[in-house]
Amino acid sequence: MSVGGLPHALRDGDQFAARVNGRRPAVFLDYDGTLTPIVDRPQDAVISETMRNAVHRLAQRTTVCVVTGRDRSVVAEWLGIDGLVVAGSHGFDIAGNISGRAAGGEGGETIQHHAVAGFEELLATITEQLRNQLASAPGATVEPKRFSVAVHYRLVDPAHRPLVTATVEDLLAEYPDQLKLTPGKMVYEIQPKVDWNKGQAVLYLRHALGVDGPEYVSLYVGDDITDEDAFRALKGPVNGIGVVVADLNDPEVAGRPTAADFLLESIGEVERFLDMLA
Repeated sequence: MSVGGLPHALRDGDQFAARVNGRRPAVFLDYDGTLTPIVDRPQDAVISETMRNAVHRLAQRTTVCVVTGRDRSVVAEWLGIDGLVVAGSHGFDIAGNISGRAAGGEGGETIQHHAVAGFEELLATITEQLRNQLASAPGATVEPKRFSVAVHYRLVDPAHRPLVTATVEDLLAEYPDQLKLTPGKMVYEIQPKVDWNKGQAVLYLRHALGVDGPEYVSLYVGDDITDEDAFRALKGPVNGIGVVVADLNDPEVAGRPTAADFLLESIGEVERFLDMLA
């Protein structure tokens, strides 16, 4: 179905309640474009106090995880909610209160997807390559993360964007067996070429946190192309619910196919939705 054809998670509350069917929600949230607006500079995506409070209130009542393409430590610091599970780098780097253990904090444990061991050196190398090669594309931002590198081109003049695309494609051709590309909203995400994504991270977390039983319903809220993996993961026997955040005034977005089940149209509606769940 297209994004524009979905029922609304708030306005069509009866439909949403029927899907939940009395089950206890376990809530998985994207960060950029879901908890914070999309911004021109990635370092400006700081969560508002009211949204932070909404996440915190919900996390006191049920399981809440943030699943983001950003670096885990950065998002965890911005959120500032003790014990909250954060899966960074599209789920390659997970920490929080996992299986009853305080993971990632002082004396805690950080869980990483095993297949990414040894990629740090390569990612540092390509970060330097990209910065050098994109110096002639004003506005391009290379954002190194623990297990990926993002190339943001929102502020690049349209005349220079083909240079950004060509640079990224050439880099991938140089490391065909080690790197893969995940496109997002005005960003190219370069990741280790392993079979892992936000959807698989959500399935892992459901099991690790003990919320995969029939008394729970997994809800995933996200806005980007990478969130479609999570929406798809909740289909079938998992019987979860995907909620896409999308501006229907953008015809390209409204007509985009999606595996989500419900729609929210703004960050403000996400906040109201979280308050409703709490």
